[in-house]
Amino acid sequence: MRAAAVQLTATADRDRNLETADRLTRDAAARGAELVVLPEKWSVYGRPADIVAGAEPLDGPALTWGRGVARELGIDLVAGSIAEHVDGADRGANTSVHIGPDGEDRALYRKVHMFDVEVGGRVYRESEIEAPGEELVLTETAEGVEIGLSICYDLRFPELYRILAIRGARILSVPAAFTLTTTREHWEVLLRARAIEDQCFVIAANQVGESAPGIQTGGRSMIVDPWGVVLAQAPDIECVVVADLDLERLADVRAKLPSLANRRPVAYAWPDPAPREALA
Repeated sequence: MRAAAVQLTATADRDRNLETADRLTRDAAARGAELVVLPEKWSVYGRPADIVAGAEPLDGPALTWGRGVARELGIDLVAGSIAEHVDGADRGANTSVHIGPDGEDRALYRKVHMFDVEVGGRVYRESEIEAPGEELVLTETAEGVEIGLSICYDLRFPELYRILAIRGARILSVPAAFTLTTTREHWEVLLRARAIEDQCFVIAANQVGESAPGIQTGGRSMIVDPWGVVLAQAPDIECVVVADLDLERLADVRAKLPSLANRRPVAYAWPDPAPREALA
């Protein structure tokens, strides 16, 4: 199957973001992509206030567009993630929706790990405006290819991806707004590690450029195969990268180097919870 990762620069301007996402998604489909992944917060991004102001329900304009374009183009669309407005809640959610070629939602995943960090001299506190999800989500394309859903900071938590792989994932989707700093040093290393250790294809769609003063993302969206080979990588501009996913190659890798099959869960035990200060 042919897959695509869309790379764009989202800002607080929803109309411009939607126009860019539409143009690039159509470009991906014109190049033969059957599965298209958008970045994290592709419909609105920037300062926390921008994200809160641009949050919308699941029937808002972003996903309404996504359902329409998936149906029109006949593609599976992982609509990156949106800032979801959750009625009756004091915080929103960071939500990824997989839409099938019929325009119907096939799965919904709310980001489990909140980006509460300090990097590049800037403090991020995602948990102040969004609540974490509590469920890992595996979905399937219309052709029955299993996809494990994740979002951005999840990439640093290998246990999430291992569980998805054990459940049957052959593709891992990673929509992201990875910071410029962490993209340069960590992005490719982490993506290739997740692909190798879980013997999955990884489709990683990152944002690129400056979304608001001081809010910079690093681009370099990529598609990685189960051997860790980078099949496609984006330059630092708004664009699409496309690659063919050879599912027979995946099966061959898993058969000849059966690290998933050779797991020994009986020998694994989580340590007793440590005090948070010991993990800081």
